[in-house]
Amino acid sequence: MFERCLSDRRYKQAIGIAFETRRVDILQRAIHESGDIPGMLSYCQKVTLSVISSPGFRNTVLKVIVKAYKELEVPDFISICQCYIFLDDAQSVAAVLQRLACYDDIPDNVVTGFQIAFDLYESASQQFLRRIMEAIASILPSPPPSPDTSAATPANTATAATQPATDKTQKSDVAEAKPEESEQEQKKDEEGETRATAEEDGKAAETGDSKLKPKADEEDMEVDEGTVEQPAPNPTNPESHDPSHDQSYVSSEPEPEKEWERRLRFAQNILSGKLTISLHQEFLIRNNHTDLQILKNTKDVSRGSICHNSTIIANGLMHYGTTSDTLLRENLEWLKKASNWAKFTATASLGLVHWGHEKEALNLMASYLPKDSANSSPYAEGGGLYAIGLIHANHGLKVMDYLANELRSNTSEIVCHGACLGLGLAAMGTANYDIYDLLKENLMTRDDAVVGEAAGLAMGLVMIGNKSTDSLEDMLNYARDTQHEKIQRGLALGISMLWYGQMDEADILIEELCRDKDPLLRRSGMFTVAMAYCGSGNNGAIRRLLHVAVSDVDNDVRRAAVTGLGFILFRNPEQCPHVVSLLSESFNAHVRCGAAMALGISCAGTGNKEALAVIDPLLKDSIPFVQQAAQIASAMILIQHTEAMNSRVAGFRQHYAKVSADKLEDSLSKFGAILAQGIIDAGGRNVTISLQSRTGHMSMKTAVGLLVFCQFWYWFPFCHFLSLAFTPTAAIGLNSDLKMPKLTFRSNAKPSLYAYPPPLEEEKKKEREKVATAVLSVTAKAKARKKAAGSESMDVETSGDKKEASSDKMDTASTTQTASEPEENRSEDLETTSGKPTGEDMEVEDEAKAEGGEEGGEKKKQEKEAGGEGEGKEKEKTEPEPDFQILSNPARVLPQQLNVLSWDESDRYRPLKPVSYICQ
Repeated sequence: MFERCLSDRRYKQAIGIAFETRRVDILQRAIHESGDIPGMLSYCQKVTLSVISSPGFRNTVLKVIVKAYKELEVPDFISICQCYIFLDDAQSVAAVLQRLACYDDIPDNVVTGFQIAFDLYESASQQFLRRIMEAIASILPSPPPSPDTSAATPANTATAATQPATDKTQKSDVAEAKPEESEQEQKKDEEGETRATAEEDGKAAETGDSKLKPKADEEDMEVDEGTVEQPAPNPTNPESHDPSHDQSYVSSEPEPEKEWERRLRFAQNILSGKLTISLHQEFLIRNNHTDLQILKNTKDVSRGSICHNSTIIANGLMHYGTTSDTLLRENLEWLKKASNWAKFTATASLGLVHWGHEKEALNLMASYLPKDSANSSPYAEGGGLYAIGLIHANHGLKVMDYLANELRSNTSEIVCHGACLGLGLAAMGTANYDIYDLLKENLMTRDDAVVGEAAGLAMGLVMIGNKSTDSLEDMLNYARDTQHEKIQRGLALGISMLWYGQMDEADILIEELCRDKDPLLRRSGMFTVAMAYCGSGNNGAIRRLLHVAVSDVDNDVRRAAVTGLGFILFRNPEQCPHVVSLLSESFNAHVRCGAAMALGISCAGTGNKEALAVIDPLLKDSIPFVQQAAQIASAMILIQHTEAMNSRVAGFRQHYAKVSADKLEDSLSKFGAILAQGIIDAGGRNVTISLQSRTGHMSMKTAVGLLVFCQFWYWFPFCHFLSLAFTPTAAIGLNSDLKMPKLTFRSNAKPSLYAYPPPLEEEKKKEREKVATAVLSVTAKAKARKKAAGSESMDVETSGDKKEASSDKMDTASTTQTASEPEENRSEDLETTSGKPTGEDMEVEDEAKAEGGEEGGEKKKQEKEAGGEGEGKEKEKTEPEPDFQILSNPARVLPQQLNVLSWDESDRYRPLKPVSYICQ
């Protein structure tokens, strides 16, 4: 079969069979005989990361792919480093970055190194990034003293301005290069600490799994663990040799910074994440198109604590990263209605608004952070610490010590709850055992339900993907021993996160958890399946979840099992509606709720019409929490979609507004509708939700955010975790100096197709006109007689009778006319018709007619002018809309817009990658 496939040039089929039979030799043969080695390697890499569920065999295949990439005439270092992430080989990544910085024999070596650094920050964990930066810092010399301002070049000035800082107090977290750190490294070298060096042979370093000893090939250089090759002199660049590494070199004056040193420091800055966060924050602030009228309308019509809480959460989601807290500042009295845990949630929502504002985070939240004052509220302080964690989510090396100290020094369970959540977010993926031990201490020594729930979750966040058996034993044993359901819920999430992305290696634990008699641990088993097989589409995992969804006796377990399908199928969103369509019709409301959430997770940001068709009946479900899930899921699916892209968008927006304003709707349904309004317009209408990064990797941050967000069922403050899943839809171009040049993108589609939705118009309050009551003719006659009898003398009685008769006729006519007219057109002074038509009355009537005539004339004039303006507008509308749009750097580019995005060939700059690869 192999020979037939190869002879027929069906190389992809041969590769697929080689994967199934684990024939690495056939894989290598198919790649080399294909004639399109780069294209075939790209295909193999994609299939390997999405199909192979055995980590051991996957690593073997990735090593083969890396070797083939390096044998190319121009090695594809970007793809090589993506493979190294799965191989957990930080040393080889650092060696590639060093080579690209030191040698100019590779085309576009500098920008390629910077692009790799950006991709690494987007795809790798904090622990992996820290190890790369430690390796780079070990080869960088001590930076020279800052030169005079007049002598500084623009590049050096930029380096000094963006040079990352070091968290000195963190023992195991040497995250960024700093002058003091480099001096310490050199002192260690002078004291005799050995440093291995490797000669450059024109290829990038390759090592095997980090747990195995590296092997050297003929084309590969050997890089021992904990070492990185030293920059060798480059014949084309004499300055590439660093004399500070030569012990015999002595200089009385500091050497100027070499070009390769400057490049590596730039790479360090990118790996630290500072530059990416800064650029994204600037983009979100500059392009903020939040429609405050939506929130104002919701605020005015919402009643009750649940709706108040959900409106504050929606405000945080809508203003994610925009630093705009206008609504809260303008409605302080309304905001003060939040009390107890609602105040905790409201304070934490500021962390969403000020996401990325890391330099001033402590100053911005100073009034909410723990103080010695006796008047401070523990709910505000706990929410403040939670907000600090949200601001520094997955990038919190600087605030880890601060949060840890607050956790140690506070005794309030509410403050400690916020500190645990904040610390878990800041230390996510660091595998820092000091932080883990602190959280474990708070969990086991306090035995407090409120603190324990947050601590159990935070332990999983810190050790995510670590598959530590010691951590698993600690968490699993305590979950079985404790009597607190909240602690069990937190640990159930924490345990699942330990096995994120481990696939087959988690099967033994999954089997054990699924057979446990405790429903909370069985639910943990469902979460573990979702995290371990996230994005794999594994049939065995899908079968297990479907079986539990229809057979387990606990409703919460069944709901968790159905929701987990969304995580597994997110790479094939069109498949999820078919899988859950029957479950959405289940008699069990919890299963229907889980089906809606599964669709929201797997089809997030896709606008999938089949998914919306499945959700439609659930919006009208008889159970309020099913409606709630359907509304939230529909907003996740339609995020960043316009009415021109999907005609259903306007209908769903109207549905959210209608439900949130309806007094007869259940509070749970209204909570979902208000939250949906915040999700569909999240980040000032500039972010989307995607479980897959543009490099093809699963987004750990997004997976964590969506998993914890689904637990708002038990705890509303978990809604804020959804912000971890937000990805700015920005196309940002940088040059080799990491500056943002002036350049343009061309979108080959009509501007209205991807334009922002139009803002709502504020409803004008209609003033109620006074409506005169109809006066019966009998009553009018009686009043007229009484008035005539009292005011006139007996001498004119005869003439009064004649006038009375004529008055009677007038009264009857007036009354008949008034009754036949609509109420809004009736006269306000109907009662005056019952009197005699005196001269004064006639004068008033004449004046009224005159005024009415003038008003009528003005009205006609205004109508004429309005008609003229309308004709002008119609003329403008009739002008044909252009078929393209020019976008300036940085640009808002929706995922669907990438297919029509192109680059101006006449521009001075050109992209390193295809332009469709620039943004999510």
